[in-house]
Amino acid sequence: MDSKHLVKKTAWITGSGRGIGQAIALRLAHAGADVVIHGSTMNSSAYFGEGESLAAVARKISDETGVRAMYVTGDLCKPENVQDMVRQIRGEFAHIDILVNNAGGDLSAKGAAGPNAGKIVEGNDALFLPYEDIRAIIDRNLFTCISVCKEVAPEMMERKEGWIVNIGSIGGTYGMQLGAVYGATKAAIHNYSRSLAGMLRPYGICVNVVAPGGTLSPRYKASRSIDEKRLNSYGSLVRYAWPDEIAAAVEFLVSAHSAHITGQILRVDGGEQLWPA
Repeated sequence: MDSKHLVKKTAWITGSGRGIGQAIALRLAHAGADVVIHGSTMNSSAYFGEGESLAAVARKISDETGVRAMYVTGDLCKPENVQDMVRQIRGEFAHIDILVNNAGGDLSAKGAAGPNAGKIVEGNDALFLPYEDIRAIIDRNLFTCISVCKEVAPEMMERKEGWIVNIGSIGGTYGMQLGAVYGATKAAIHNYSRSLAGMLRPYGICVNVVAPGGTLSPRYKASRSIDEKRLNSYGSLVRYAWPDEIAAAVEFLVSAHSAHITGQILRVDGGEQLWPA
């Protein structure tokens, strides 16, 4: 793969102030793409020490890779915010070539700044989760993905070019007793992505899903107990992933090497799940 195969492309990665999203933005920037960083708030990157602000993250990526990097901020659960961000991006870069819907997560209504880095510990099942948390999980994962695609994809259709990668989860491929609502939203993202891929096939636009397993982002480590046996980095796939390994899968799916791949769910879990996705 040409190391600069994304030159003259613009990539918007939602939820990229920290964690997997930031790793995706950095990897696509190293491949030559101009990138747009997004966070729900200006300081969301600072929650786990991954940057002083969205502006600082954008500057760091630009300085390290030489590409143009801008940032947008706002709650993607509000369609008017999504529309405003898209206008800002098109004002700077004319159009969006690559869209990565990474925003979301297994977060309570209080967000990543809440207890346990936002992870719900008590009552996180199919029946007893508080309504406010149910709504937050559905909105942050599924609604934001649909809303952003709705605002970005039509312009891709006009140009007959574009790549969309939605971040799912291995939690969306089976019934989970804990994290049931989160798993349901990720399963919905998987199926929505398949449906969108079918719709956009005639326009030459690829739509795929990367479904990570446990990945050692700073928030992941802050939100749960870590299995020391799965920290092995070499010689075994029975381990956690690193954020850049998820980013590498995204890069593949927006490259010429995946030109005839669409509507697929690519699990990046070291073989933790071995059944059909």
